[in-house]
Amino acid sequence: MSAEIYMQRCIDLALKGIRSVAPNPMVGCVLVSDDIIIAEGYHQFFGGPHAEVNAINKVKDTKTLKKATLFVSLEPCAHIGKTAPCADLIIKKEIQKVIIGTRDPNPVVGGKGIEKLKNAGVDVIVGILEEQCLAINKRFFTFHEKQRPYVILKWAQTLDGFLDKIRDDDTQMVNWISAPETKTLVHKWRSEEQSILVGRNTIINDNPSLTVREYGGSNPIRLVIDSQLQISNSLNVYSEDAPTIVFNRLKDGQEKNIEFVKINETSTKNILDELYKRNIQSVFVEGGSRTLQYFIIDNVWDEARVIVGKKSFKEGYKAPIINRIPVETIRFGSDTIHYFKRK
Repeated sequence: MSAEIYMQRCIDLALKGIRSVAPNPMVGCVLVSDDIIIAEGYHQFFGGPHAEVNAINKVKDTKTLKKATLFVSLEPCAHIGKTAPCADLIIKKEIQKVIIGTRDPNPVVGGKGIEKLKNAGVDVIVGILEEQCLAINKRFFTFHEKQRPYVILKWAQTLDGFLDKIRDDDTQMVNWISAPETKTLVHKWRSEEQSILVGRNTIINDNPSLTVREYGGSNPIRLVIDSQLQISNSLNVYSEDAPTIVFNRLKDGQEKNIEFVKINETSTKNILDELYKRNIQSVFVEGGSRTLQYFIIDNVWDEARVIVGKKSFKEGYKAPIINRIPVETIRFGSDTIHYFKRK
């Protein structure tokens, strides 16, 4: 079989760690001898053994490793972190050939693993299915290359382009636009990101929980923009279901699972800088309209997912505008979903 087929298997394995390895990258590895896969592994959880270790440890007769080729979707590490360097293990096991999907963008790793392997006489090939290997770790690469989290914008809008109806009282209610089955999809999307961000008005108007209760997996860290701390601590975002960070201009501090972070201005730059300091590599921005539009205006977004329901409001709060053609449009039940990419 071709190198591309084995690398695709590495990618398929890597994706099994999508909700459990962040802020580490997803990585898959296969060991091939005489054109047969003799072992495979992937990075299963943050702080756990890396993909190469999991694959190598499955080989009972270590002599077979000397004639095996190791395929891995991301450059093996060469530094001591939570685990020992994978490059050292490969050299110790006398694996003679390593085929790598792409280099690691982390300056602590980038190029050092490849260099160490080559210096030990290992035959190293880099760049097999590189585009696909980059894509599965788009969050990790964006974080290290742009010094900010990967930003995904999401909203639901009516056929006539509104996000919500005008609120004329203090009643908390959600004016649902999308179909019930789409809600489960959105919770799946949430489960794939490290954090979820909304503005104050969304919290006050809709009282969302911002969890993944209809899908499963880990709840993202909830991020709230509340400059003057006007949100009542009785609302769902203050529950103990997930940690919450409140960006504001008044105070710092920790109260149970709530962290208050004081910043001079609740701008997209300041918020993303704070998330970068906390090693949060992805943020799912769910609203409201002004918050979403700020990310668009400041050009600090990577993807947008726009759900268009079958309803019309005729008036209300206008949806944000992205002056781009969707890269993909699908039907999901009775809804239409447009996918945009900034690049």
